[in-house]
Amino acid sequence: MTNADVVAAHRHLRAPVSRVAGLAGASFKHEHLSAILKDPPQDTFFEVHAENYMGAGGPPHRALESIRREYPLSIHGVCMSIGGSQALDTEHLRRFQDVCKRYEPDLVSEHLAWSSHSDTFFNDLLPLPYTKGMLARVCAHVDQVQEAIGRPLLLENPSTYVVFASSTMSEPEFLKEVAERTGCGLLLDVNNVFVSATNHGYEAKTYLDEFPLDAVGQVHLAGHTQQHDDEGAPLLIDSHDGPVAVPVWAFYERVIKQLGPIPTLIEWDSALPAWDVLWAQVKKAQERMVGCDVAVVEGGNDGH
Repeated sequence: MTNADVVAAHRHLRAPVSRVAGLAGASFKHEHLSAILKDPPQDTFFEVHAENYMGAGGPPHRALESIRREYPLSIHGVCMSIGGSQALDTEHLRRFQDVCKRYEPDLVSEHLAWSSHSDTFFNDLLPLPYTKGMLARVCAHVDQVQEAIGRPLLLENPSTYVVFASSTMSEPEFLKEVAERTGCGLLLDVNNVFVSATNHGYEAKTYLDEFPLDAVGQVHLAGHTQQHDDEGAPLLIDSHDGPVAVPVWAFYERVIKQLGPIPTLIEWDSALPAWDVLWAQVKKAQERMVGCDVAVVEGGNDGH
């Protein structure tokens, strides 16, 4: 299928006019609701995991509805099992679709990973072999999700701890092919790049040089935990339980110097801090985007 064929096949998929362009946002946790409502932050957005809002009602929806009235939302799926060896769970997909219809988010995303086998779902995002067969499967599943939600999906690069000898393409090459074949966008998780590069002994810079940045619609930043493997080498865990690390900030700056300001989300999902600590991380991302914007303008004035 040519690029023109892809465009024709997905011409009915339209993302809403984004209200999050150039904004930094945060994961929404109900523990922070009172602080957010007491002193509402300006010019931001919030992201939630779709699976936490698949029930019909109750406190989670009341909390999210109070946020949705004032702020744009991003819906992030964590259990679709896009790379699973079996068909997508149609009931899960229906519920994912319902969450998207209910909250009309500006951004919708999922992971390049698998997390299910038979009727069992795992609390992990497991890696894939990057092969032609897997490419066809992932593309078919992405198409199915996009048909259900009626809009482009953003697919996130994973953090990985093992690689497959059977892979015949790099992760950036694989993601580029998925984006071109399905018309989906990409969610670039810069922390995941750094975690995987450290774990597997390659350069994060090289990965980013290969990444199809023109397909990126959102960036994630998060904290990680450093451990050591059995041989004493560094082993990073994508734990989302602390501030963004200094080298991850540096790679983020590298990305936005090429992309310009782009919706950026600070993920902090466990060992939750006080709201002002999380908000300080959001402001750091916003400040870097503002600085990047100035640099782009100056570069244009210089003719570079």
